[in-house]
Amino acid sequence: MKTVLILGASRGIGFEFARQYAADGWRVLATARDEEGCAKLQAVGAETFKLDVAKPASVSGLSWRLDGEKIDVALYVAGVMERASPQTPPTQQVFDDLMHANVLGAMQALPQVAPWVADADGTFAFVSSRMASLALTDSGRAALYKVSKAALNMVVRTAPSDFPNVTWLALSPGWVQTDMGGDAAPLTVQDSVTQMRATLEAASGAKQRAAVQGQFLNYDGTTLPW
Repeated sequence: MKTVLILGASRGIGFEFARQYAADGWRVLATARDEEGCAKLQAVGAETFKLDVAKPASVSGLSWRLDGEKIDVALYVAGVMERASPQTPPTQQVFDDLMHANVLGAMQALPQVAPWVADADGTFAFVSSRMASLALTDSGRAALYKVSKAALNMVVRTAPSDFPNVTWLALSPGWVQTDMGGDAAPLTVQDSVTQMRATLEAASGAKQRAAVQGQFLNYDGTTLPW
């Protein structure tokens, strides 16, 4: 039985990853910030534990919790968004909250999770955003969110040198019908996650690693420009 770890799985894309993987017979390890989120995940067959990626003290015990696991796929899905433009500078609290969840949490979790992914010759993917692309940026909307996801992409780019036996990917889920994406988004959560799972499967294994290592991919597997 294959094992997937999903960091930030209580709602939206993270929850759908948990639901789909569990339905397909995978062993699902999933995190949520509170008991309510854990209970929701347990109801679809996941093994859960409480973890707040925005708090380093909460993330610090992650490696201990995973001791002895072999993780075929690890997913960092946790994240928050703001929609202000550069005309409205963020407060320190807003900046800290967003950067802690979107970047610091990822950097804290990475060295604690990667060894267990390496033991399975697996894949560690981070849910980024098309809005992180410097080449595709055409407005100042959600500037801090864009900055944070561009920084997250750099986390993915720097990881392979230290953990070469892991396949590292940044994945854009597309514009999805979630609390963050809104009802006008063209992709359902189910469609986005189904296609991202297919992209992860196509990229998995040592034979595929050289071709995709450290890449920024769209949900459908096409390459996005940095």
